[in-house]
Amino acid sequence: MPKSLLEQLPEIVANGRKQAEKILEGIESRHRVGLQTREVVLPARDTKAQDWIAQQNRASQREVFAPGQASLLDNPQATLGAVPEVPWANRLIYGDNLLAMAALLAGDDNTPSLRGKVDLIYIDPPFDSKADYRTKVTLPGVEIEQKPTVIEQFAYSDTWSDGTASYLAMITPRLILMRELLADTGSIYVHLDWHVGHYVKLVLDEVFGKDQLINQLIWKRGHAHSDSKQGSAHFGRLHDMIFFYSKSEQYFFTQQFTPYTQEYKDTYYKSIEPESGRRYWLDNLQGPGGATKGNPYYEVMGVYRYWRYSKEKMDQLIKDGRVIQTKPGTVPKYKRYLDEMPGKPTQDIWDDLKSLGGLGANVAERIDYDTQKPESLLERIVRSSCPENGIVADFNGGSGTTAAVAEKLGRRWIITDIGKPACMIMRKRLIDQEAKPFLYQAIGDYQVEAAKAHLGRDFRIGDLSQIVLSLYGALPLPPDVNPQRNLGQIAGMALGAGRGSKTLVLADSPNKLTGMATLKKAVAQRDNLMGGWDRVVVLGWNFEPSIGETITALNDSRLEVLVIPPDLMDRLKKKGGIDKLRGQVRFSSLQYLTIEPITRQVSASAGDAPPTETLTVKLKNYVLLSPEAINLDDANRQALQQVANKEPLALIEYWAVDPDYDGKVFRSVWQDYRGNTANDADVLRVVTQGQVTVPVKRGPRKVCVRVVDVFGFEAEVVATVEAAS
Repeated sequence: MPKSLLEQLPEIVANGRKQAEKILEGIESRHRVGLQTREVVLPARDTKAQDWIAQQNRASQREVFAPGQASLLDNPQATLGAVPEVPWANRLIYGDNLLAMAALLAGDDNTPSLRGKVDLIYIDPPFDSKADYRTKVTLPGVEIEQKPTVIEQFAYSDTWSDGTASYLAMITPRLILMRELLADTGSIYVHLDWHVGHYVKLVLDEVFGKDQLINQLIWKRGHAHSDSKQGSAHFGRLHDMIFFYSKSEQYFFTQQFTPYTQEYKDTYYKSIEPESGRRYWLDNLQGPGGATKGNPYYEVMGVYRYWRYSKEKMDQLIKDGRVIQTKPGTVPKYKRYLDEMPGKPTQDIWDDLKSLGGLGANVAERIDYDTQKPESLLERIVRSSCPENGIVADFNGGSGTTAAVAEKLGRRWIITDIGKPACMIMRKRLIDQEAKPFLYQAIGDYQVEAAKAHLGRDFRIGDLSQIVLSLYGALPLPPDVNPQRNLGQIAGMALGAGRGSKTLVLADSPNKLTGMATLKKAVAQRDNLMGGWDRVVVLGWNFEPSIGETITALNDSRLEVLVIPPDLMDRLKKKGGIDKLRGQVRFSSLQYLTIEPITRQVSASAGDAPPTETLTVKLKNYVLLSPEAINLDDANRQALQQVANKEPLALIEYWAVDPDYDGKVFRSVWQDYRGNTANDADVLRVVTQGQVTVPVKRGPRKVCVRVVDVFGFEAEVVATVEAAS
């Protein structure tokens, strides 16, 4: 007979602790997981808005952080030399939250560890095993339904493979790492519903201690629900539960209040002061608990009682006219004015905050994200449990409500999600909100971490290269010419080559970006390695964003560059080994972007203002070479191909410009994205031309243009633009 969940729970928690302990041990190692900054986003919605560079000191826009240190972006006049610590920057992280938390705990040379630094964590993890995680992509004239990426699919299938037991196995190590990130005064809010809520509470009791449960909050989402229609065999399910735990007894909390109803005012504040018109009621002055609670005993207006206040305080209240005796001999009361009261203290049933689909909801917030929560819900949580300028983290970012609210309330934030569509939605939302500059980051060495999980912590990169070569169909070259074990060969008819041809195959390392240096090395090996090679194929995991431009510049017909599926290690784990995957793995080609020549035009300065110049950037073409790599069925893939053939730029979801690209960190000082009506009224297309106004610079400028398509693929072009004449 299979064990019940309660019988399995001790083992689930024990295994979760072991997994978390391994991660915590790993953050001390030399090869700890890190974060890669993909973009420094400087929001600028309007093409006519003054450029951020002109407003702020570019030297302060570093990709570094320090808990407790206000950002230099808040003080553009400050200099780095005047501040003892590096500045903080908010960040949006794409990737598995387990790895993201490991990186945040580890820190690196530029990023101090956040262990014990986070003030508030709110998570809204998926809690319905039957949920449909597909996303709809609306393109001109067609709507395409995209299944989750394979990485997302494996994450979701792992979560629910054994029902609630595997869900608890997923969430336990994550909750342990969250506790490590929390400050001693910090708190966590875990948002769930009836599917798994009370099972997760048992895990929370184990991780945080059941005495640290502050509240089980009930959020009534709305007044109606589709599952309570006529004929339903159950009561309507109208609420979610939010478990509020603190890390210690000394946790930060600020009491919140809800407005009085008119009925409450009419019942309690029905008295009106004639001379001022102020509403008031006569409240109790007696000390609750009497002598046992230490309340003082004395006489007031002829009445002896245990009072709420000291004799000195009471005398002052009498002097101020706030103590009223309605007739001689009655117990005096406190005159409490309505306009002095903040409202009723908020209780643990929240029925005043409607969901975005409920009656009275703020529809202006809606961004068509299925699990989006209202800002009012997060505002209450953030105001309650995070001090001003404190750090808020959300490791199931979704629509980005937590970051949007933290931004508005002056709190610092970190938000992560494993879904690329969610990250794109969050980035657009924050730009639209004109948030402070923030970082868009990804998990560094994701494939290395996945390989460690599958092959063991002692695996070597060469082991992984051998697997990749085998799945591509290549045999390894002898060790004397292949010391890194990353070279293979295919003889005969291969990939369209003629009979008798020989193809050299290079499997690049997952912990580096494949770019110009790797391609030149591959071409040199093809031309010089003994044996005579007709062509070379480079298989890469991660690519320099300008890889398309690099391939075009090399113009080598005997060079091919292909993408190793990013989910390869997950598929190996699921399918049971190399032999079962052989012949099923598709190595796809790359997408690329082209632009028109960029122009520079100097504008005359007005008064004492420094001179500026305007860069005009125009998109030319975007090629999605690998629609087969997108998780679509045949009908949706055909519809996509038609749009790509007819209007390729319609596939662009977001594009940005860095007018002073340093070749390392992309800083987007101008952006446009689908739905940004500040630049044009077309919500299904980006504008194809942008103008960026920047301070005049002598000599050439290196300009980088980066695009992200509707499926999350990135491409970029770097152009050197000569000085304006």
